[in-house]
Amino acid sequence: MKTMQTKLLMKFFIASEAIFFISLIISYIYYRHLSDVISITDNHLDATSTGIFTVFLLASSGTIWWGRRGLHQGKPKTLALGLAITIVLGAIFLYGQGREYAHLIQDDITIDRNIFGSAFFTLTGFHALHVLTGLVILCIILGLTLAGDYQGTDSAGVASAEIYWHFVDAVWIIVFTVIYLIPLL
Repeated sequence: MKTMQTKLLMKFFIASEAIFFISLIISYIYYRHLSDVISITDNHLDATSTGIFTVFLLASSGTIWWGRRGLHQGKPKTLALGLAITIVLGAIFLYGQGREYAHLIQDDITIDRNIFGSAFFTLTGFHALHVLTGLVILCIILGLTLAGDYQGTDSAGVASAEIYWHFVDAVWIIVFTVIYLIPLL
């Protein structure tokens, strides 16, 4: 029962975070129609590069699912490997995000320069913060796994971390679509 209660609490937390991200996405869409925003998204954002880093993030949903499945099968080593791969894939995604930020800043597109910078950096920055938070949580769970704390077939902590990670990935699918794909249409 403890796992079910913990998962329910995580789902409530995710719902509140979803409202937060919906607000940010709506704000971005609203400001997207301004002329300077269209020019910036067309000339400075690299959908191909970001798409490649997106694949790494989305693949991490599969690896965390695989790791948790290993735990259900009583294989803590599979959980550890799944967590480690998920952490690496998430870190690669953050590297890509940082690389894009550096490129934009080099092009003098910053959070305080115009509406696009404010909306873009706020939305993607909060997502990156959520990814970073997830990576910290996954590192802690990996450490506990390696220390032998997960010997059973279920864990409320692992289940909650997996739900959170899938949420972070789902949010990015929407953010990537709104910022990178829709302008290409």
